[in-house]
Amino acid sequence: MARVVLSSALSRWLPESGGKPSEDIVLEVPGARLDAVLDAVFARFPPLRGYVLDEHGAVRHHVAVFVDATAIADKRSPTQVVGERAEVYVMQALSGG
Repeated sequence: MARVVLSSALSRWLPESGGKPSEDIVLEVPGARLDAVLDAVFARFPPLRGYVLDEHGAVRHHVAVFVDATAIADKRSPTQVVGERAEVYVMQALSGG
């Protein structure tokens, strides 16, 4: 099972939060590829899908995904293989100047 950490900023998209960021959410989910792991997360938190992925299944520009501390290489097709004990971090990307 992969260990998935949803950053506290993402928790505001979940109904349980009342729209306010609270704390990181840590889940253990099955999946041999990143898209399967994310699907398992979205099965538990359906409102999160539209925030993390666009209508084509690509990771949105304002979201960062790391697998084992390395940013994913292709946000357009998040199908990379993840290990059984992978750590996946999903967070809002920061920008500014």
